[in-house]
Amino acid sequence: MPTLADIVTELETRYDPRWAESWDAVGLVCGDPAAEVRRILFAVDPVAAVADEALEWGADLIVTHHPLYLRGTTSVAATTFKGRLIHTLIKNDIALFTAHTNADVADPGVSDALARAVGLTGPLVPLMPAADDPGRGLGRIGSLPAPVPLAEFARQAARGLPATAGGLRVAGDPGRPVQRIAVSGGSGDSLLGVARAAGVDVFLTADLRHHPASEFMEADGPALIDAAHWATEWPWLADAAHHLTSALAARGITVETRVSETVTDAWKTTAKCEDFT
Repeated sequence: MPTLADIVTELETRYDPRWAESWDAVGLVCGDPAAEVRRILFAVDPVAAVADEALEWGADLIVTHHPLYLRGTTSVAATTFKGRLIHTLIKNDIALFTAHTNADVADPGVSDALARAVGLTGPLVPLMPAADDPGRGLGRIGSLPAPVPLAEFARQAARGLPATAGGLRVAGDPGRPVQRIAVSGGSGDSLLGVARAAGVDVFLTADLRHHPASEFMEADGPALIDAAHWATEWPWLADAAHHLTSALAARGITVETRVSETVTDAWKTTAKCEDFT
């Protein structure tokens, strides 16, 4: 049976912590490296609902995309939800590991899984390549097999991503033919200019703000599709789980993995003004 140290080694081989942004917090958050690991739960967010799922399933390790303590802390007292989460994990011998921006830029990484989920084919290339390796980098550019109206691609993307309360927001002429698509998992409005320069027909990402998106469209930028942050990163979980089990199997080691389907998107419902009159 592998130890937690074995699992961390395999994960960091695929998602090198040196690739993470300087402000990021990746790697092992809690857990004994010598502990044995049989079951691993993959999730986007380290939150109470995910910890409860791990407990119910009997997981020894949770691998999340988002960090628990992104900005550091001086206390893990159970007086905050993060402190309570750490107490729950440690009391039940559940380790926590994070792969965040190092998984975003990996080849393949978060945006590769997103591209496949929304139906892109052919070779996927980074929207913003890493300086030291053109195969790594933020976002991905791919193509549809044939041009389709923007509205049809949006429907296809909605079918390929997990459902959330907010669904997808689309900016651009619904009948506009599109084929060359850029995607970036998570917050992507810092890449709007890069998407325009790449000459894509659509840029699909999350967390687009009003003013940058409005100005982008006024300047005849590509069409925009804004999805829930959680939904754009969730497809990566299955990729990460598959890589880990395959790498361990090549060494004659077997673990059980599970991708959490718990929706941890912060937005739970939508409402119109008339709903409050």
